[in-house]
Amino acid sequence: MQEAVDVSRETQEKLHRFVDLFQKWARTINLVAPSTLSEVWNRHVRDSLQLRTIVPGPARWIDIGSGGGFPGIVIAIALTETGEGWVDLVESNKKKCSFLRMALLESQARGAVHPLRIEDAVLKLEAPDVISARALAELDKLFDYVFPWVEKNRNLKLVFHKGRDYLAEIEKARGRWRFDLVVHQSVVEADSVILEISSLQRL
Repeated sequence: MQEAVDVSRETQEKLHRFVDLFQKWARTINLVAPSTLSEVWNRHVRDSLQLRTIVPGPARWIDIGSGGGFPGIVIAIALTETGEGWVDLVESNKKKCSFLRMALLESQARGAVHPLRIEDAVLKLEAPDVISARALAELDKLFDYVFPWVEKNRNLKLVFHKGRDYLAEIEKARGRWRFDLVVHQSVVEADSVILEISSLQRL
């Protein structure tokens, strides 16, 4: 079932093409939890688009562990409205990379796919303005992944989707890191949030 999303008609059409392709590929590749496939517009598309209210400008993004294209492909599609900004999608699984490349091509989105482990991507990709991740790892581990980029751009912003255990993850991360934090309530799920993090430093 399609849910209304607040974007232009052109962007809506691009999102439709992406969702159609996603649903075809999801039959053979595990792109998201199977239980959420029937709610792709709400659970995945709208969930990804809400990042644009946190980072509304035409920023340069890196999306790590891009998997099924959420939020990376959705953000790359949304950026076509301004004709500026870019998303570098980092994914180590080759089959998922093939899907992501096809998704960018079909939707004419502003992005590129990098078939790399995150540890290798930090050596090859320049520090972006924003890093996103969804359903990838605990906060403490995410900080380990992205800190080499943070050291190159102290203004870098992190936006991570998190579920009901986010408070425990924050507490654990504060044992090794200092950071500024804004918690945004998800517009999709009552027990989910978006963590907006800046000024990350090791203790």
